[in-house]
Amino acid sequence: MDKKKAFGENPLTRLDYPDPDVIRVGDTYYMCSTTMYFMPGCVILRSYDLINWEFCCHVYDRLEDTPRENLDGANAYGCGMWAPCLRYHNGVFHVIFIANDTKKTYHYTATNICGPWKKSYIEGFYHDSSVLFDGDKAYIMYGNREIWLTELEPDLSGPKKGGLHKLVIKDGPTPLGYEGCHLYKINGRYYAFFIHSLPDRWLRAEACFVADSIDGEWRGGDVIAEEFEHTSGVAQGGIVDAPDGDRYGVIFADRGAVGRIPNLVPMKFDESGFPVFQKTPKRLETASTRPGYAYKPLYVSDGFSESSLNGAWEFNHNPDPAHWRLCGGLEIDALPAPTFEYAKNTLTQRALWPGCSAEVTVDGSKLKDGGFAGIAALQYRYGALGMARRGEKLSVLLKLRDDGEEYTAAETAIDGETARLKISYSFGPGRDFAEFYVLSDGEWKRLGGEHKMTFDLRHFTGCRFGLFGYSTSESPAGSAKFTDFRYNDEN
Repeated sequence: MDKKKAFGENPLTRLDYPDPDVIRVGDTYYMCSTTMYFMPGCVILRSYDLINWEFCCHVYDRLEDTPRENLDGANAYGCGMWAPCLRYHNGVFHVIFIANDTKKTYHYTATNICGPWKKSYIEGFYHDSSVLFDGDKAYIMYGNREIWLTELEPDLSGPKKGGLHKLVIKDGPTPLGYEGCHLYKINGRYYAFFIHSLPDRWLRAEACFVADSIDGEWRGGDVIAEEFEHTSGVAQGGIVDAPDGDRYGVIFADRGAVGRIPNLVPMKFDESGFPVFQKTPKRLETASTRPGYAYKPLYVSDGFSESSLNGAWEFNHNPDPAHWRLCGGLEIDALPAPTFEYAKNTLTQRALWPGCSAEVTVDGSKLKDGGFAGIAALQYRYGALGMARRGEKLSVLLKLRDDGEEYTAAETAIDGETARLKISYSFGPGRDFAEFYVLSDGEWKRLGGEHKMTFDLRHFTGCRFGLFGYSTSESPAGSAKFTDFRYNDEN
């Protein structure tokens, strides 16, 4: 086997990293992805072969301090930051994206990919935008169904007065119109890639339009329209060149409740300069720029013994730093919340396709009356398995939400003030469910049945594990401590 080659399979990360944009700087590839309302946000991954990826950094710790982002009587579910554009120009990294709750366009810059990142704003609101640096000029392409191209000030602060501003492409009557723009200049020509759906049915398709000049006529059509492994089509993502001249698309596909996962699709240009993508392969082989490099996994088990959290962890909405801590474990204060969905300081990790589980020990000795703390399957149809205190009594409760109100699905008594809890996910056609367990007398006891999970646009993210603690009463209810978190790949 060629030691300079990397081998793998699609999908790449097996985790929810939607709307990928990818660049290469020297021998290193960087992938930026949507993180919605999870904090820290705007994750960037790193690779040396385009197949294996590891955590690199988050661009920001928190985006804004608003009631929606702080879960103060409101929420940002289904909103937050979307579809980042990642660029490297004149020694500076740029990340550009919009947030659908704040209705702002953000521009972060750094000279080092790991930061510090400086935040600024671009005047205007540019849906699913892509920025192109073209000599001493800068352009932004954006929109849904109607795609616009606008010249920006060189510092990207806003539209350039008197600069180019035009409608370049308009989609027909399809379930999803053109969006998810990725704009490039390659060999003197301009290329714009979009996602949309086929006109007669819901199947993601990738389209490309080409122009000989930035203000010229854009011509093109679909370049990918295929069902890959029971997905609804492979589309939306960036393209990137390898040092050896090969080119690839890093393009996501829907995988049901687990989320939207990137795939690697080889591509080339035909004699006319139009892009041609291969059919999405299952097996992958690429050249590695750092043969033998050992990648760190994108998910982690954790004893919470370090002074800071691993990059695999993200909070659901802005955390309240006064009410969680690392102190021989992860301790979360049980602040009042009407339901699990509004619990502050819920700490999450993405779920792994096609199956995974996570287990954790919860110490409820400091919980007060009304306290509820444990591990959750996080999406709109959530399941929260935790220790609950009512007066002097501690028990384990399973609270579920289907399409209606939260309800208690199961309850069991426990001995002592700690419990070992587990959630198991199974993803795929005809599956997409979570199961909930408590360790009893050395055996895993299932509570409830298989709980159907979905990819619901009311949250708009793939399923996650969440460690939570909140009070079901109007007063704070003490705290809970989490230790020995174990993440298990059940593929």
